[in-house]
Amino acid sequence: MSSSSPSVGRRTVLGAAAAAVPVVAGLTTPASAASPAGAAAPARTHRRPPRALHGGGDLGPNVLVFDPATPGIQDRLDEVFAQQESAQFGSGRYALLFKPGTYTGLNAQLGFYTSIAGLGLSPDDTTIHGDVTVDAGWFNGNATQNFWRSAENLALVPASGTNRWAVAQAAPFRRMHVRGDLNLAPSGYGWASGGYIADSRIDGQVGPYSQQQWYTRDSVIGSWLNGVWNMVFSGVQGAPAQSFPNPPYTTLDTTPVSREKPFLYVSGDEFRVFLPAKRVGARGVTWGNGTPRGTSLPLSRFYVARPGVSAATLNQALAQGLHLLLTPGVYHVDQPIRVDRPGTVVLGLGYATIVPDNGVTALKVADVDGVRLAGFLLDAGPVNSPTLLEVGPPGASRDHSADPTTVQDVFVRIGGAGAGRATTSMAINSRHTIVDHTWVWRADHGTGVGWETNRADYGVVVNGDDVLATGLFVEHFNKYDVQWYGQRGRTIFFQNEKAYDAPNQAAIQNGSVKGYAAYKVGDNVTAHEAWGLGSYCFYNVDPTIVQHSGFAAPQRPGVRFHDLLVISLGGNGQYEHVINDTGAPTSGTSTTPSTMVSYP
Repeated sequence: MSSSSPSVGRRTVLGAAAAAVPVVAGLTTPASAASPAGAAAPARTHRRPPRALHGGGDLGPNVLVFDPATPGIQDRLDEVFAQQESAQFGSGRYALLFKPGTYTGLNAQLGFYTSIAGLGLSPDDTTIHGDVTVDAGWFNGNATQNFWRSAENLALVPASGTNRWAVAQAAPFRRMHVRGDLNLAPSGYGWASGGYIADSRIDGQVGPYSQQQWYTRDSVIGSWLNGVWNMVFSGVQGAPAQSFPNPPYTTLDTTPVSREKPFLYVSGDEFRVFLPAKRVGARGVTWGNGTPRGTSLPLSRFYVARPGVSAATLNQALAQGLHLLLTPGVYHVDQPIRVDRPGTVVLGLGYATIVPDNGVTALKVADVDGVRLAGFLLDAGPVNSPTLLEVGPPGASRDHSADPTTVQDVFVRIGGAGAGRATTSMAINSRHTIVDHTWVWRADHGTGVGWETNRADYGVVVNGDDVLATGLFVEHFNKYDVQWYGQRGRTIFFQNEKAYDAPNQAAIQNGSVKGYAAYKVGDNVTAHEAWGLGSYCFYNVDPTIVQHSGFAAPQRPGVRFHDLLVISLGGNGQYEHVINDTGAPTSGTSTTPSTMVSYP
């Protein structure tokens, strides 16, 4: 997403990352000795089988681990921020990890591709008397490009009583405890375009101010201040009452199904990965009453990957039964990473980024139970990929209701850092998959950007039945942003912008229909439900373009939508309807939403 101000269009690359910051001494898990597979050496005429890979090991130079006695913490934080503040399409990637304890006088400013996290089982195990700050000074007070950064598993006691978290897409705030207020706007209250909070407790007031839309899930808040266009809550204690469109609050008492993101923590002298349990009818945080429910894995069960490792090696590790921990950096793959084993975890740190080099699908998941994909970025390569992420093969049909696959903080980018192409970004074929917070983005600024240069027809395609999306951000695709063909699908919160750069009406013509809907439910679907959806147009190349509707779906009783809106940003293009042939058109340049409370 870019600014809704017409003065902000595409921008050139803002900077490349500098040299890596040295690692702070911290925890590692010793690697066990590698041993060759098999009992006897093969005959000389046969190729020796690959040595078995071992799990565990050092997390590498871009994972900085601190404890309360570490000297110079603020200086290290400032070094990383200076490098990453404006490096929107750079290659630097960092994870800042804090062991349990109390820290005082810190202000961790987060730039691009920077994650900060505590290493306790509860956020309250790691308390910072200070701030974890995102602001927009690098972009003249405009927060609409503050992408790709995260905060997790910390308690904050803000220095002023209020912590500032002025982010845009792909910037989750998870398992956080703010002992004070939380301000989601930049200094000066400039443009801000939306974000995501989950499993967090904010003791005071959350002030979104200029944030255009926001989704908060399974949390506890003291109060919520205001709303611009689309504020959505599910399972949030203290959330404002349902009142869309004035104020624009969509409030669900519970989240139907949720399972929190896996996270790294320390136990004694070892790293482990905690796997939170599934919740049905979830409300409030998972960690409020002691140890959260779930299971735990030692780091020795993970292949700890470094940038430069081949896809063949990653697949060997998976075939051996290891999970994957992707340390910060950029990974190039020349074949799909294949997750075939039930219960496999693929966890990225510091926005680890996977790039397919030769038009392959970056990652494929078999039709198995309980896979957890979390915390990484898929960046399309210059050769067109048919898909970037495939969850389940085409035709997948197994029942995974007891142990679904989760896709959490997995982000997709087409272009921006260079030319990239993919026909479909994310295909969800397995039943009962939970897509919990994704931003699937065909770039509208950066390098390698143009209507055909970073061609990407479809963002998310859901073929599996019983799929749930919580926090679905999909933007700028050449055709449909979301297509949903599975039965009994559900979406809570959807944020979309149609492609800015359509050259003319003919370029987006969909047969006899003007434009492709942002969110299309298949004609054969008999049951579907969605809450809190918004689609915006900003056809700045040709402001005369008309989009028939933001949403399209078969008209039948089992297909239901709640709290919909479409907006023309500054009159650059218009919508004729909200959904199908229903809902008032947008008009003029006032950037006023056209809304619908329910459909049909």
